[in-house]
Amino acid sequence: MTADSSSLQLSLYRDIPRAEWARLARGMDQPLTEQEIVQIRGLGDRLDVDEVRDVYLPLSRLLSAWAAGTRQIGSEVGAFLGEDQPRIPFVVGVAGSVAVGKSTVARLLRELMSRWADTPRVELVTTDGFLYPNAELERRGIMDRKGFPESYDRRALVDFVTRVKSGAAEVRAPFYSHMKYDIMPDAAVVVRQPDVLIVEGLNVLQPPPAPNDVAVSDLFDFSIYVDAETDHIEQWFVGRFLKLREGAFANPESYFKVFQHLSDAEAIETARGIWRDINLPNLVENVEPTKHRGTLVLRKGPEHAVERVLLRKL
Repeated sequence: MTADSSSLQLSLYRDIPRAEWARLARGMDQPLTEQEIVQIRGLGDRLDVDEVRDVYLPLSRLLSAWAAGTRQIGSEVGAFLGEDQPRIPFVVGVAGSVAVGKSTVARLLRELMSRWADTPRVELVTTDGFLYPNAELERRGIMDRKGFPESYDRRALVDFVTRVKSGAAEVRAPFYSHMKYDIMPDAAVVVRQPDVLIVEGLNVLQPPPAPNDVAVSDLFDFSIYVDAETDHIEQWFVGRFLKLREGAFANPESYFKVFQHLSDAEAIETARGIWRDINLPNLVENVEPTKHRGTLVLRKGPEHAVERVLLRKL
């Protein structure tokens, strides 16, 4: 981290150690069972009862307060204009590298927020559904840059979140199959007027490509960046690749079935090559530079556990 970025972090964020952060939810009931936590946890991720209690219950409490404040502002604006103010979904963005655990964070927040007394309907959408289909990526010559900003239909994503936030009765998003590694033309994710919408993806905090464009993050009420040292993320990526080789890659329908019969040494080298050639450049060039755009940063240590929380100053 450069001196300039360190200064920026100090000026923009409160740096809260885990123990201090955990005290902010003291006395709150643990709403999830150990079995539910195991079902939420991603491959290779570390998530247990202690992690939920110390890190994510305080975050859920903060989000609840933030959502209530956002609704209050909406009501006051409506009163000022002399208009009835419809209930607008509270939109949360979750960003971070491949293998850093952002999908687990998003799933966990969906479960915690759905247990709030006043927000029973929580929907989660990943930006994978807004990747261009493989045929289009091939046509554009960017199949090897899948996951980079140019591989997404940014306008479709912005339109989707805009329509949800405007109160449309039903909004459909494309469905992405990780098994097929492609968009499924005969399937869709349907969102119907949620109280909370969580949008998770690599590049959700990207600034707009041009000054007159709208970034999807402009539509967020709160955003989270899941952070860790690059070397640690690489280790987690390699470990996840090895576990997928034993599981999902063994499915004959899997796009990645070609990796099933690799030896351990070959699998490790393959995973490191994918990381070095694709995921690391995308992280360095596109994902990590958006970290300072997050409302809150979850900083993980080498064991996948959150060690510090950075909260943007109001």
